[in-house]
Amino acid sequence: QVQLVESGGGLVQPGGSLRLSCAASGFSFSTYAMSWYRQAPGKERELVAGISSLGRNINYVESVKGRFTISRDNSKKLAYLQMNSLKSEDTAVYYCNAGLLAPRFDSWGQGTQVTVSS
Repeated sequence: QVQLVESGGGLVQPGGSLRLSCAASGFSFSTYAMSWYRQAPGKERELVAGISSLGRNINYVESVKGRFTISRDNSKKLAYLQMNSLKSEDTAVYYCNAGLLAPRFDSWGQGTQVTVSS
């Protein structure tokens, strides 16, 4: 059974940083690309960043390039999203899923709330 558990969100001031973690189980983590998504209130879920299974290919949505860094630790079955220079428009619930350009699994974790506000 696929399980994805996101953590690390919180309330941060504009310009601050957060590091999100995604703990995965129930599938062969090291053979899947992983991605981070976010969903702001009243908006559709959007793909933020993706990383291939061995970390050689990485993609970012234009709005986070230069500020966010996706990474993974296959030995721990963890994916990360380091978010720097946060802006109010980054406020959303952040989710992880397998896949590079589209979610591989229908089931999603509970997400982790990121709120950027002064």
